[in-house]
Amino acid sequence: MKKLFAVLLAASFLAAPVAASADQHKPGRHVTIEKTITKKKVVERNRWAKGHKLNRAERRHVVNSRDFRRYKLREPRRGEQWVKIDNNFLLVSAATGLILSIAAAR
Repeated sequence: MKKLFAVLLAASFLAAPVAASADQHKPGRHVTIEKTITKKKVVERNRWAKGHKLNRAERRHVVNSRDFRRYKLREPRRGEQWVKIDNNFLLVSAATGLILSIAAAR
């Protein structure tokens, strides 16, 4: 009887760490989140055409009012301005953003 009691007592000591570790690995108690980060390089190339509209952010690239001669561009009329985007010069209506003319940079 003493041997049986000693074996059961020893078995309970050995089984106790196994039971404790089993409680820790229950589903729902620990949540593993895996994230994959990828960097995307977006290159937008706009093909400008006469009659298209520029948004306000694109219209901020205004060529200086006296600089148009430096680039051999014609003088803009009242209400027009030259905008340089992607190595292109666009003559744009200042009020609406409508492209009136296109000139390639030299």
